[in-house]
Amino acid sequence: METASTKTEHPKGLWVLFGTEMWERFNFYGMRALLTLFMINSLGIIESETSIIYGGFLALCYLTPMLGGFIADKYFGNRNCILLGGSLMAIGQMVLFVSASSFPQNLDLAKTLLWIALGIIILGNGFFKPNISSMVGSLYPKQEKNKLDSAFTIFYMGINLGAFLGQLICPLLGDVKDIDGARDIHAFRWGFLAASMAMMIGTLLFFLLKNKYVVTPEGRPIGGLPKNNTAEDFEEGEAQSASFSRKSIVVAVIAFIGLCLLFHFMAGQNIVYALVYAAGLTLAGLIISDTSITKIERDRILVIYVVSFFVIFFWAAFEQAGSSLTFIADNQTDRSFFGWNMPPSMVQIFNGLFIVILAVPFSILWDKLRSRSKEPVSPLKQAFGLLIIALSYFIIAHNVKDLGNTGLLAIKWLILLYLLQTCGELCLSPIGLSLVGKLAPKRFASLLYGVFFISNAAGYALAGTLGSIMPATGDKFKKASELGFNLRDILDKKVTLTTEQAEIFAKNQIPASNHSFAGFEIHNLYEFFMVFVVLCGIAGIILALVSPLLKKMMHGIK
Repeated sequence: METASTKTEHPKGLWVLFGTEMWERFNFYGMRALLTLFMINSLGIIESETSIIYGGFLALCYLTPMLGGFIADKYFGNRNCILLGGSLMAIGQMVLFVSASSFPQNLDLAKTLLWIALGIIILGNGFFKPNISSMVGSLYPKQEKNKLDSAFTIFYMGINLGAFLGQLICPLLGDVKDIDGARDIHAFRWGFLAASMAMMIGTLLFFLLKNKYVVTPEGRPIGGLPKNNTAEDFEEGEAQSASFSRKSIVVAVIAFIGLCLLFHFMAGQNIVYALVYAAGLTLAGLIISDTSITKIERDRILVIYVVSFFVIFFWAAFEQAGSSLTFIADNQTDRSFFGWNMPPSMVQIFNGLFIVILAVPFSILWDKLRSRSKEPVSPLKQAFGLLIIALSYFIIAHNVKDLGNTGLLAIKWLILLYLLQTCGELCLSPIGLSLVGKLAPKRFASLLYGVFFISNAAGYALAGTLGSIMPATGDKFKKASELGFNLRDILDKKVTLTTEQAEIFAKNQIPASNHSFAGFEIHNLYEFFMVFVVLCGIAGIILALVSPLLKKMMHGIK
């Protein structure tokens, strides 16, 4: 995109997909902003358990695209799966609305409806997510594939414009204070209702405009039933269907079961996380076993796998936004923003806002560098993303170092964190989507997007695990003090609780011990944030070092 006339350079179908994805992300991120606070404040679920549930939910949202991609490639087509997925997500959000309307009259029913709602949203996201991303790549003929980084960056702006609107409107409706200044735990339902309505709009938009605009330059529909594909939909010499042998499928099933058991019983992962990790490895192995894959295709698929592994660490750090960073915003942050006390669920809105502001400049940057033959190869861009998110946590770690147990973090540091993470995200996420679109053989397009999203799922699972090790924040120390305890002495093992005292702590959701990661006990927020600095920093350096090799394996694709 070398000029401001984007609409003349990109097909109109991109803007239809942009709008559809915008409303879907309004729905998803609006709900995400409220979900953990709803579980804690309304349903009484403790923070560490909420982080695990939140991570598992996001992980399954990005595991089911494997199923949705397979069904689209084999049976339903991209278009039908998008309509099905959007409808399911709208229904799921409506069930969340009912859940939030059911307590405190019936807390058990509210929790049951929560699980049902999350299950429907997970399934809907699985049908929607890989197929709309796949269709963006299909809009561009082979000779225009060099536009994909710009196209996906524009598409990504749609994603985050929706995220911004969702994180603005849903918290304004759902995370409100009552007359006495306490949180109104009954208001969450209105945020979930707004999310449901947004998904209905997005689904209707796609249904009405898909036949007119989501087409090839020749006017043929994109993403229809697989049986209607023609040779024109594939590159010259490319196989038109996958060829998995019965033996490879049997081996994949056995490997999946074995890896699930390994991760669950030997690595200590819960069943959801074990499913995610096992599914990612199994699907990757199954695809590469296809007998129709050429050497060049195999090399390019392996590049997708390598990049997918490293982005796990990015999402593990980035997705603290909906759990630990929200808890810190709620409990240990001065949220005064130009005299207005911002709701804690809205603090993460800055990510979506910065994406909307910076997406086009980043798109122009890549185009300018490409025109001068100085554009970094895609894996190197993603390495930059990892290093930038490591920097964001390094800065925030040093700003919480001297807060103590009750000091408040200035909101400007969380805003700076989201600014840096946005820059990292723009170097990594849309570039990853584009890379899959450029490297994936047509017959595996949706399925390989499923693989890529499984790496997101694995990152979200890791995010849940890491979020659960967050140390006690200011509200926990205050609550313990009100009960007559010195929480710092208890966490430092200077005082041992009796059984009766431990029950009081559990009832009031106060931790009686510090959490550990990789054998290291996490005593404070500084140590907690430095975990992300180390993980993302090391991952970014390694990915940068292997980028020259990956460039060779891409066989001319940048």
